[in-house]
Amino acid sequence: MSDDQDNGQDTGRALPERGLPAERVLGDVKALRAGDRPTHGGRLFAYVYDPAVPGLDELAAAAHAGSAHVNGLDPTAFPSLLAMENALVGAASRLLGGGTGTNAPDVVGSVTSGGTESLILAVKAARDARPDVAAPRIAVPTTAHAAFAKAAHYLRVALDPVPVDPVTLRPSAAAVAAAIGPDTVLVACSAPSYAHGVVDPVAEIAAVAAGAGVRCHVDACFGGWTLPWLRRLGEPVPPFDFAVAGVTSISVDLHKYAYAPKGVSVLLHRTPALRAPQFFAYAGWPGYTMVNPVIASTRSGGPIAAAYATLRHLGEDGYLRLAAATRDAVAGLADAVRCTHGLRLLAEPESTVVCFTSTDPTLDLFVLVDELTARGWHTQPQLSYGDLPASVHLTVTAAVAPRVAEFGPDLADAAAAARAAGPVELPAGLTALAATLTPDALTPELVAGLAAALGLGAAVADPGPAAAGGGAESGPGGGFAPDATVNALLDAAPPALRERLLVEFVGLLQRPTY
Repeated sequence: MSDDQDNGQDTGRALPERGLPAERVLGDVKALRAGDRPTHGGRLFAYVYDPAVPGLDELAAAAHAGSAHVNGLDPTAFPSLLAMENALVGAASRLLGGGTGTNAPDVVGSVTSGGTESLILAVKAARDARPDVAAPRIAVPTTAHAAFAKAAHYLRVALDPVPVDPVTLRPSAAAVAAAIGPDTVLVACSAPSYAHGVVDPVAEIAAVAAGAGVRCHVDACFGGWTLPWLRRLGEPVPPFDFAVAGVTSISVDLHKYAYAPKGVSVLLHRTPALRAPQFFAYAGWPGYTMVNPVIASTRSGGPIAAAYATLRHLGEDGYLRLAAATRDAVAGLADAVRCTHGLRLLAEPESTVVCFTSTDPTLDLFVLVDELTARGWHTQPQLSYGDLPASVHLTVTAAVAPRVAEFGPDLADAAAAARAAGPVELPAGLTALAATLTPDALTPELVAGLAAALGLGAAVADPGPAAAGGGAESGPGGGFAPDATVNALLDAAPPALRERLLVEFVGLLQRPTY
């Protein structure tokens, strides 16, 4: 690398020939971050959770830095991390029906890196608890988080999807019962479902599972740290936690509505015996004896310390205030949807989600998402699935409350602009191709042609900061769906083809920078 490159012209290589000054490196990171969606300010309705509490970021960052090099691999070597982890598990347990009361279950748990890891471990524990079942299966509502499908794929467990009512967006206990067979090791339900924000009938589903002798996991990753506070505020939250007799495990993410930095989740089990199969232990080699409660072996103490500091700083009174602000913001956003011609709520809000769809054929939701983005509102489009229409998802946090009054006029204006622009028109033949193409028929040449036809050529040719995140809308691919045209193509394709297209498109973006 030349001196000119070292003095400001290098291309952002992670490993330059000569090391760079710290301030230069931090400046580069800041420049890269400039293309990202805003994580604060109440205008991003997905992926991040902002309480708008002054000083909280700095507190969490300091706690993270102080424990970043502590290794959770051996809790006896770093008792501080064990103490903080046990405190976090205790807080989650107490909030969700565990504790030290006479009738409280003896809940135990583990801190994981996020909701996906928590769900994978819940499935693993259920699978490994039944070594007599040669081909284990799990029964999961179609609205349950995709991480259950990921867990089934990773652990070679069959996934039995349970249909949901297209009006209530919930599975019935009867439908769950019909899905349970002799090889079923786990039944799952959501509190609430991520896509629509509705709470499944946990009590009824847990009773069906218990009657069949099957574990019941409640995925409360999204709402487990909000629903209890909403209940204290007088909202009609249905039973969903360990107060329900048949519930055997619950997952709750602290990096969502506990407002801790990512990534921290807690997986709780009703009893130590239920948790035991979650562990992995191995002594069949000459090195240290390995025992892991979670998937990772080495774990930084940073996220756990940051979560511990966040909970202690906010306290129960803080979370109650944040829940009240969020509840009021949800009500305001829902009213804005109700007042906008051509839109309707897909479900009446029950938690922290506002989800709406279009009732006007001339109002394309994917165009609406782009129009909202142009006005500074970053929402999450959701594709149609079975009987469920395409929709727009808003994850609402406390930071949104001061911005609610701005959203209504912008939503009405964006809807009018989307109606004037008209629905997306895919290039000739592309809709028919999406309906007939099989995933196996996708070749590199065909994928490159599709990317070019959809206007993704520049991003593919130069996968820089914008292509990596800043130049793409937040969409159904977990962060990749650059505009209404791509969403329209994905919506026209069956799910198996959607999956393959997303894999190929994201694969084109994730290329090494040399």
